[in-house]
Amino acid sequence: MTEQNGAERDGKDGKDAKVATIERFFAAYAAGDVEGMSGTLAEDIAWTIPGRHPLSGTKHGLAEVRSFFDQLGTAGFKAEPIFFGANEEYVVDVHRGWSTEGVGQVDTIWALVWHFDADGKIDRVVNLSGDQHQMDNYVWANFTLAPLPTRLA
Repeated sequence: MTEQNGAERDGKDGKDAKVATIERFFAAYAAGDVEGMSGTLAEDIAWTIPGRHPLSGTKHGLAEVRSFFDQLGTAGFKAEPIFFGANEEYVVDVHRGWSTEGVGQVDTIWALVWHFDADGKIDRVVNLSGDQHQMDNYVWANFTLAPLPTRLA
């Protein structure tokens, strides 16, 4: 389901161009295609992951965002979009996100706030979790920090 309020259409099927970009991102994510995902992102992307765990915080630039998604890939994370809302500047998506590997499980609803630069690339994303405690516990159980002193480098 997609809701669009005064947002820019891509002209082909009346779909908002930003929503179409995010749908391409999700399709690449589902296929494990990090290159395809990266193609929708600005070089200076800032992607914020909530929580108090080793994968949380704001990832700056393509290399950090790609590294984050490489780590998620080891846990078999999946996403199923439920809803998109768009205006001239932002898209909000709501999706089910779940893990298929590892100790414990994550299966919750996520909302992401997506922002686009003047070139139509995603330049900021903020994740919001329906169950942050579940995600925090899962990450601590399945991802280890680098040993000292490497961790502090």
